[in-house]
Amino acid sequence: MSKQITVKLKRSTIACTEKQKATIRGLGLRRINHTKTLENTPAVRGMVKAMIQWLEIVK
Repeated sequence: MSKQITVKLKRSTIACTEKQKATIRGLGLRRINHTKTLENTPAVRGMVKAMIQWLEIVK
């Protein structure tokens, strides 16, 4: 069983560039306060790190 990470979108993506919006969509987040549990892989961690100002890590 692999470890998982839970992320929550805490800000609107209106001010984001298209590339940033695509990263948020790639994480599976759609709207403010939407929470998603993802596998803790290097690809997911890189996407979270790139968008950390828009996300909250939920424990």
